Amino acid sequence: MTHPVIRRPSRRVMVGGVPVGGGAPVVVQSMTNTDTADVAASVAQVYELWRAGSELVRLTVNTVEAARAVPAIRDGLAARGCTVPLIGDFHFNGHKLLAEVPECAEALAKLRINPGNVGRGAKRDDQFATLIEFACRYDKPVRIGVNWGSLDPELLARMMDDNGRRAEPHEPEEVMRHALIASALESAARAEELGLPGDRIILSCKLSGVQDLIRVYRDLAARCDYALHLGLTEAGIGSKGIVASTAALAVLLQEGIGDTIRVSLTPRPGEPRSTEVQVAQEILQTLGLRSFTPMVTACPGCGRTTSTFFQKLADDIQDWLRNQMPVWRGQYPGVEDMSVAVMGCVVNGPGESKHANVGISLPGSNETPVAPVYEDGVKTVTLKGDKIAEEFQAIVENYVKTHYGQ
Repeated sequence: MTHPVIRRPSRRVMVGGVPVGGGAPVVVQSMTNTDTADVAASVAQVYELWRAGSELVRLTVNTVEAARAVPAIRDGLAARGCTVPLIGDFHFNGHKLLAEVPECAEALAKLRINPGNVGRGAKRDDQFATLIEFACRYDKPVRIGVNWGSLDPELLARMMDDNGRRAEPHEPEEVMRHALIASALESAARAEELGLPGDRIILSCKLSGVQDLIRVYRDLAARCDYALHLGLTEAGIGSKGIVASTAALAVLLQEGIGDTIRVSLTPRPGEPRSTEVQVAQEILQTLGLRSFTPMVTACPGCGRTTSTFFQKLADDIQDWLRNQMPVWRGQYPGVEDMSVAVMGCVVNGPGESKHANVGISLPGSNETPVAPVYEDGVKTVTLKGDKIAEEFQAIVENYVKTHYGQ
């Protein structure tokens, strides 16, 4: 039995038409790694991320050239039918860039500000205020994104000094976690004092340690009702990054914490940037929080399945389903909830196939070379011969056309 996740109450923030928080579905976002000043490359990558299912896309805005490119990127995407909201990621010089290129602020759907990189000393408050004033002027929400790698050193030093005067001081790691939360909450309070409404503020406190991230977000969620962005920063490459992000985000999401997520994977050379979008979607879908693409159930294989045919068929069907989704999403609403089973022998094959919307039980070693197909628990046909893969794909496609959409 599936137990529904009770979402933490939070304020709803509209980001370019996409609702974040306030009970809205958890939103998937991603970030480009192109030079933002390269308009063609940035348009191509944002479009790729959007096609993969990213609902918000963040761009680095670090130079005047990058700031000037943002409106052109927005227009280039619109020409391709892509209206995904763009987020500007500002560090160190954001106040100067927006003052020089205000049309950048107008083209963005949201600003991301890191309070640890806004400025030092007396300049910090003025430069933070400038960024908030631009957000207010152009009616843009702001993510106040604190990161343990760039935590405000003055705040951390002050809290470490206060901790040192305690009769029983906390461990330095605990003070650092408290400092992250304090930075986010103090910055949000200051933004509201400057005129930015609380329903235009999203908070994040990112770390690269799974247990640290869980502790910080549990505390942050208990202390405010701002919408929260989740992400394990610098998660890593390959399976390490996927496992670490899944471990951290799954715990928090299951507790109802988190309104938007990003999986910050380091791509392998040649790997598409959109892998991080796929992982984020699969985390949410596996938890039962959202559906993005039909899920494929497949057995792991054992001594009964010496043939690799079922492995290849499962992989091909999964890739095919995902590639179809940009078209199917509009034509066949609800298809993302469909389940497909590709099983390798008679032990669990028929049972799993009957539980899926469409399932096939392939023959294992020394079994009769036939493959029964089940639709909604009923056996409809038995496939055999050299074209089982093509025939099964045609059955799945026909099921989609006859069971979803109008």
